[in-house]
Amino acid sequence: MNDQEPRPALTFLGGAGTVTGSKFLVDTGQVRVLVECGLFQGMRELRRRNWEPFPLPARNIDAVVLTHAHLDHTGYLPLLAKNGFTGTVYCSEATRELCEILLPDSGHLQEEEALYANKRGYSKHSPALPLYTRDDAERCLAQLRPVDYDAELALGQGLKLRLLPSGHILGSAFVSLKSEHLSILFSGDLGRPHDLVMSPPTRIEAADYLIVESTYGNRLHPPETSEDLARICGRHSEEIEEILGFVYGDEVIHRNNMVLL
Repeated sequence: MNDQEPRPALTFLGGAGTVTGSKFLVDTGQVRVLVECGLFQGMRELRRRNWEPFPLPARNIDAVVLTHAHLDHTGYLPLLAKNGFTGTVYCSEATRELCEILLPDSGHLQEEEALYANKRGYSKHSPALPLYTRDDAERCLAQLRPVDYDAELALGQGLKLRLLPSGHILGSAFVSLKSEHLSILFSGDLGRPHDLVMSPPTRIEAADYLIVESTYGNRLHPPETSEDLARICGRHSEEIEEILGFVYGDEVIHRNNMVLL
């Protein structure tokens, strides 16, 4: 890094001290980028953090970048947009498509939870309100812009974005932010190098700063083979067929331990 270049400020707004609510604010002094926009999930004490005021006005954030579609990385986005964020949300094409399913469903669940709280009277608020609604979630989807893997995108003021496959779920990505003399890499959730379904994570050659998810640190995954996958699917084939048949109806065909959609 060039000593004359101002160092960006990195603020952890979630995903620290807990495994949910991932939000990392990168402020170069000219551009503010929020990497991840996740909901806090789990215990009540964590979920209450979703209701706390955001540390800065949402309108002051220039862009959001997502590593993947899971709600602990994306589920706060409808509220951020509701509270004034009007910028672009960058993600892979598959992440956008998954968000089009997950975020409205999250809004629906928020509404259902508020209705149930009002019905049972266990909330200290009267009436209990949803964190955001399905309509809020559907409105924010227009702000999602897909980015191709390994394509370089200028975010402004010399800051550039690249997404690289991370092997976690469909559409998941490392997020690389680079200026002329500095690079920061966010891992998001990582996949396995020898997964039977997903491609392995991209081999990262260099970064000045590395922000890594460490949820599964200090342990090793056992090796898996195609025989292991076939054995698991065979053991639970009836349950799998019943679930998929309920969801997809006649589009599901079961043949010799294989499910065709």
